[in-house]
Amino acid sequence: MEVKAEQKFVRMSPRKIREIVPIVKSLTPAKALEVLPFIRRSANEPLIKVIKSAIANAKVRGLNEADLIFKEIQIGEGPRLKRWRPGARGRTKPYKRRMSHIRVVLVSKTTPSEKLKVKSLKPRERQRRLRK
Repeated sequence: MEVKAEQKFVRMSPRKIREIVPIVKSLTPAKALEVLPFIRRSANEPLIKVIKSAIANAKVRGLNEADLIFKEIQIGEGPRLKRWRPGARGRTKPYKRRMSHIRVVLVSKTTPSEKLKVKSLKPRERQRRLRK
């Protein structure tokens, strides 16, 4: 069973958050929450919040926290706020304040795999699914 959590419009550049994701993705969510505070990046705070939210969603659905693993962590780009700084000779220097959308999907290790679900299908449908 998949459990999702999203945080949108985080006022931080997606590039900064994407630096942390490879470190976290190889861990379990519980272990990631232990490790993230010791990573010295400002991007760890919004990521911690989303992971905690995903774990809470899993508990509501009756899943065990120890059985959860990351299926995906997506860091997407949100809208950009266009701002200006004063420049030389009375001109303006434009820059963008970037936002990001964080999406975490957790899966339980004990859920049946896709191949077990395929057995209950008709032969043609089974072949089509297995080819994918």
